[in-house]
Amino acid sequence: MSAPSYKHLYLVDGSGYIFRAYYAIPPRSTSGGVPTNATFGFTNMLIKLLRESEADGLAVIFDASGSSFRNEIYDEYKANRDEPPEDLVPQFKMIREATKAFNLPCIEMEGFEADDLIATYARLAREQGIDVTIVSSDKDLMQLVGEGISMLDPMKERPIGPEEVREKFGVSPDKVIDVQALAGDSTDNIPGVPGIGVKTAAQLIDEYGSLDELLARAEEIKQPKRREKLIEFAEQARISRQLVTLRQDVPISEGLEDFGLKEPEAEALRDFLQAYEFRSILNRLADKLGDVVPDEKEEGKGGAAPEEAEDVYELVQDEKALAAWIAAATEAGVVAVDTETTSLDALRAELVGVSLATEAGKACYIPLAHVAPEAGGEGDGGLDFEGKGKPEAPKQIPMDTALELLKPLLADPGVLKVGQNLKYDMLVLGRYGVEVTPVDDTMLLSYVLEGGLHGHGMDELAELHLGRKTIKYAEVAGKGKNQVTFDKVALDTALDYAAEDADVTLRLWQVLKPQLVPERLTTVYETLERPLLPVLYAMERAGIEVDPAILRRMSNDFAQRIAEVEQEIFKLAGREFTIGSPKQLGEILFDEMGLEGGRKGKSGSYGTGADVLEAFAAQGHDLPAKVLHWRQLSKLKSTYTDALQNQIDPETGRVHTSYSQAVASTGRLSSNDPNLQNIPIRTEEGRKIRTAFVAGKGKKLISIDYSQIELRLAAHVAGVKLLKEAFEEGQDIHAATASQVFDVPLA
Repeated sequence: MSAPSYKHLYLVDGSGYIFRAYYAIPPRSTSGGVPTNATFGFTNMLIKLLRESEADGLAVIFDASGSSFRNEIYDEYKANRDEPPEDLVPQFKMIREATKAFNLPCIEMEGFEADDLIATYARLAREQGIDVTIVSSDKDLMQLVGEGISMLDPMKERPIGPEEVREKFGVSPDKVIDVQALAGDSTDNIPGVPGIGVKTAAQLIDEYGSLDELLARAEEIKQPKRREKLIEFAEQARISRQLVTLRQDVPISEGLEDFGLKEPEAEALRDFLQAYEFRSILNRLADKLGDVVPDEKEEGKGGAAPEEAEDVYELVQDEKALAAWIAAATEAGVVAVDTETTSLDALRAELVGVSLATEAGKACYIPLAHVAPEAGGEGDGGLDFEGKGKPEAPKQIPMDTALELLKPLLADPGVLKVGQNLKYDMLVLGRYGVEVTPVDDTMLLSYVLEGGLHGHGMDELAELHLGRKTIKYAEVAGKGKNQVTFDKVALDTALDYAAEDADVTLRLWQVLKPQLVPERLTTVYETLERPLLPVLYAMERAGIEVDPAILRRMSNDFAQRIAEVEQEIFKLAGREFTIGSPKQLGEILFDEMGLEGGRKGKSGSYGTGADVLEAFAAQGHDLPAKVLHWRQLSKLKSTYTDALQNQIDPETGRVHTSYSQAVASTGRLSSNDPNLQNIPIRTEEGRKIRTAFVAGKGKKLISIDYSQIELRLAAHVAGVKLLKEAFEEGQDIHAATASQVFDVPLA
């Protein structure tokens, strides 16, 4: 066994890398549906480490499948661990492939954990004078920190030395094992001593010097409960120490001499990246691997079929390129426009970029406010194994400059701007002083042509009319707690998503607009729906003024009345309970009060819906009636007086609802965030809420209603004399109809 030639060994906690990558990278898959987000993130993290580290020796250490020797010591060790996510399991093998593709040692051993292997290799390396950096933030590895051995948190890029260990555990690294033995670890199901946490454990070990000394002198502990626990669970603490102590004598098969850093073999690395469709990484490594870009699979599009002609999407990062696109759009006379932002709230969203499409398959994305990529992200820049640079903010045209160039195009009366739900983009751009006119909206075109037959979102229309599955937002930005705003999406990923939006919008316009004439719907679109778009745009921007003082007073009043009704309910029930809990309410009504007719659902709880309570209230039962009143007051408070206060824009002092043209199958508008068409009016409390909507100084609010407009039109068109007379005489039209149908006097 020859001595290693390198001086600084990096030992990578591969298992830690896997889970970091999985939760840091949004879901993604190959065109065949194979999940790849963890593999992609892991690959990027390796590239970053190779580029920026000082390592001349490196190995990646993994946990082997199955149990370890610790399960023989304590069979409940890690028994509480959940199974890994379903889409992560197939990536374990792929991640090992990634390690080997980079020509790096891929180490694991049955019966031992990665931490034990890392501890063993760290000891052997130090015995030969090699400095060791353990790439991990795992607290279990902190017991190894000492002379010549440090740690590196790969996500925070933070070195971990003795001071950081003391900050974490309250003791020096050589005493970490004893602290962990006392405190235990719920993550790995290590029992420790009940009632003793890390802080207390550190104080005890500092005072007594070691776990053995502490347990031997446990009778001296002044606090009775602590003394009893230490005596009772002394053996459990010793078992816990065995569990947390890392083995440094694992019978390894691969020697340190195999860990010298070697350049990847271009063919093997290229094959791996192509197999999992990591196109952006292939492009970044083109200088080392050759200029190879897969020509049939577009990364991140899931199972989308290849287009007959390859889409040409361009990232516009300088004024010259932008000027060329503006000229092309002006010459074409039609351009599809889409914006990328940080929020779905158009009046609060920050503009991140603009995409344009001038012909099918030809589109661009103009990034304006993307930020520097984070560790493990797709935009880490080109690979340079020798370089040590940090990620820089991506190259972009200054926003003010880009918008000044785009303004004339977007307001040019000779160029039609096409969008999908274009009102949103108009609102965003309008806040930056950019007006968009004249316009066509593919969502409205679809709504006019096919109404309530289906939804009118771009993804659904693309699949319906173009047979195309589009890139979903979650594929580029993640979902749930892992979702990032679009300004944090790497440019090459953002390009595919944003440019496709404009491209697909233009293609839909080319399919839908020609259908208006043969369907005889041109007038409906051009005189009703399209002219309404700028009207709604202006209404949403203007908003409606709300007096927050009135809402606050009403919220306080509702809170007081809710509390009073609660006490009345508790008095009737004979005890306190959670009124909002259907289960507890059902038990009160049917089990304790003995009301008849209770029915249990699949969950085993009684049904306590409004219909059930109203029936009992009608029979004279007070408690159900009080609960109905409590629910009404609670809804008014939470849905209206509280929520409306939160929805007042701090800059304008107004509520800005969003009006939807293409949702209701009847052709009516709908509003949301908040729904201003549903403010209560039938109850006294509801009518009070309406008083919070106020007119600006010197102005008035008026209410205009086309009363029974549909029936009036029917009476006119059908020429029904009696119906027309009923309207002319101001009769209740429904009473008049009933009078005629049943041949009874109108009275």
